[in-house]
Amino acid sequence: MNQNTAPTSLKARMARGATFGMNIYSTACMAIEVAGNWGLDFVFIDAEHTALGVDRDMEKLLLAARCAAIPSLVRVRGTLEWDIRKALEMGASGVIVPQVHTATQMRQIIQFSKFPPLGRRGGDSSVRSAGFAGPGFDWAHYTEAENARSVIVPMAESYEFFDNIDEILDVQGIDAVHFGPADYSLSRRLPVDYRLGNPEVLERLELLIEKCHARSIQVMVPCAPADQESAQRLVDMGSDMLLMGSDLSWLNQAGQRIAQVKQALA
Repeated sequence: MNQNTAPTSLKARMARGATFGMNIYSTACMAIEVAGNWGLDFVFIDAEHTALGVDRDMEKLLLAARCAAIPSLVRVRGTLEWDIRKALEMGASGVIVPQVHTATQMRQIIQFSKFPPLGRRGGDSSVRSAGFAGPGFDWAHYTEAENARSVIVPMAESYEFFDNIDEILDVQGIDAVHFGPADYSLSRRLPVDYRLGNPEVLERLELLIEKCHARSIQVMVPCAPADQESAQRLVDMGSDMLLMGSDLSWLNQAGQRIAQVKQALA
């Protein structure tokens, strides 16, 4: 039975306290529906590192999220106007934008994702976010509601982001920042460790939390391993949105357990 009893918006969930989600790398609806069944707060649909595009597969996954009453964030391929607008028009609760290095990029993201007066998002009433211009459609109400509904999440995953952190975070319209420890480590030629074992990577997360919270911006962080102890550590640090693994990671864990049983019985 679905534990998300009402289709509460992602922003409303974020306002209540810490939220918990999972990454979706496959094109299967089941993982999203299962996440909804167990009352997760959101799903993170990845179109950056997967074969998934903003096309029929994406529409299918977004409809699955709507069916499961779970908000959906789409990680788009980059600072691309078409990707950002299309994901929002197809019904995503918001977008996660990778490799943001400058305030200029951040301003472009807001321009592409928000209607005037906040941005310059292109509009059409024949899209899902506009209810396909069904009964009672009104342009003024639609654009205002979309600006209020859409969650915009740039990624802090490079040393350039932190070189320009104040200028980036001062751009109006950011709801949360997703910290990417792997790509940050790669940008600095550090060993990749999702457990935040490197002091520099941990310090960058602490700095991001401090500066984001000073501006009422939330921070999204991958939780590795995806267990209660790790989650408590991140929450105690001030992390707001926790990614508790992915459909792929949980499949790998199941496969590993099966392989261990096979080896023990060989």
